[in-house]
Amino acid sequence: MALILLLDTSTSLLSVALSRDGKAVAQKVCKEPRQQASLTAPLVKEILDSQGLKVQDCDAICVSKGPGSYTGLRVGVSTAKGLAFGAGKPLLSVGTLDMLANQAPAGQWKYIVPMIDARRMEVYTAVFSPEGRQLTPVEARIIGPESFADELAQGPVLFIGDGALKCKDALTSANAHFVEDWPLAASMAEAAEKAYNEKRFEDLAYFEPFYLKDFVATVSRKQLW
Repeated sequence: MALILLLDTSTSLLSVALSRDGKAVAQKVCKEPRQQASLTAPLVKEILDSQGLKVQDCDAICVSKGPGSYTGLRVGVSTAKGLAFGAGKPLLSVGTLDMLANQAPAGQWKYIVPMIDARRMEVYTAVFSPEGRQLTPVEARIIGPESFADELAQGPVLFIGDGALKCKDALTSANAHFVEDWPLAASMAEAAEKAYNEKRFEDLAYFEPFYLKDFVATVSRKQLW
């Protein structure tokens, strides 16, 4: 039975959880947007203190690897690597879209399509089976009326994530169903346990988030002086 500390900073929400034997036993969520840089470490301490634990008591650290927010992913991965290195524990990672697929509500879905907002009508997405198996590569996709036409022709499709609702006007099929949601650390529990048991550990020195797209810096228009 592994005790694993789980961190997700991939979207506007921040969440930290603890799992035992593949089941989440505690979770803390910060719903205030974009607080990853200032609140990730305090939230880790808070959840460990609530269970009377220290980082050294955990068997591994698991972090959401992306895709998602560039800054959020960097904060999460940096924090997880620091905790793992300091405590001498292995590092695990789980894909953000896998997390959303795991959070899908029960239903007679033919497919589950997690969607992470990538601005305008673009989302990070992939197609999953109802059992949570990834069927297509992760991609940054601009959504239009013809998107996912093949999947929608086959039966009910659940679009889930913080990018789902903005696609509702474009995906008008009666088979299209939408749930706005954000990935939560607790949904990594089963995948993290499996990775731990299979010893699929990340390299602490070289592991990087899965950004999918290059970061593009913008020039501020504010007059500084």
